[in-house]
Amino acid sequence: MLNAVEITNLEKTYQRFRLDRVSLHLPPGYILGLIGPNGAGKTTTLKIMMDMVRADRGQVRIFGMEHRRHIKEIRNRVGYVGENPHFYGDRSVAWIGRWIGGFYQHWDINRFQSLVTELGLSRTKKARDLSKGMKVKLALALALSHRPDLLILDEPTAGLDPMVRRQVLEIFRSLSKVEGKTVIISSHVTDDITRIADLVVFLIEGRITLAEPKDDLLARWKRIHYKSGALNDRIAAALRCRRRQVFGNSGITDDYPALKEALAEGMNRQTVKIENINLDDILIASLEGENPCGTS
Repeated sequence: MLNAVEITNLEKTYQRFRLDRVSLHLPPGYILGLIGPNGAGKTTTLKIMMDMVRADRGQVRIFGMEHRRHIKEIRNRVGYVGENPHFYGDRSVAWIGRWIGGFYQHWDINRFQSLVTELGLSRTKKARDLSKGMKVKLALALALSHRPDLLILDEPTAGLDPMVRRQVLEIFRSLSKVEGKTVIISSHVTDDITRIADLVVFLIEGRITLAEPKDDLLARWKRIHYKSGALNDRIAAALRCRRRQVFGNSGITDDYPALKEALAEGMNRQTVKIENINLDDILIASLEGENPCGTS
């Protein structure tokens, strides 16, 4: 089976930033969460995939097709929502739907109208009168109305209230789990990634530093709370983001399964406790540089 996306040694150099040999393979039907701080290269990577930015080196294949050579075919199979969608300000939601539909072979006007209603948009409202959140909703309705096989989303829930955000995430989940579509979602809201992603990629300073199934990642990374003397020096020294606290110490491990047996005695004595952490914690602990965890 062909991968939905294959990126190999992608490079792009700007004056103050370099995308450095980014590679990833994404099977069809999966949701991939792309995580990283501002300026990490997430938007650049997605724009290269859509041929909106030209890479200096490397290769992108989507459904087996080289992305620049077959961009017309690819765009008919891909739905894209950029970070800041723009529309003709004096045109209505309905007009924009009819106009965009002319660019796609499989445009479904009934699906567009249904999504507009589902997302609480007014067909007669002009784009200039839409809030930022409403513009995101319109972009999503447009991206989904030609029934794409791959959905590429750059900060898709920005500006959405919690209820609508959950509604939108469920649409993405259904596309993957029910319809077998592939989704790439870049987001600063790591709770969204945790909720729906199958695979997680960390992009930091233009490089992929982590890429693995989300459940495996969360199973490996844990925060260990321990009283003085409960851990041997080797284990304690290997912990990231170590903190001294009034009632003990804590640190983060990126390989809890390998330490579980060694920690068992302390856990039985309640001198060691294990805490689950989230993707934000893992991202911060993964950052290089001086004191990324904010500890003393």
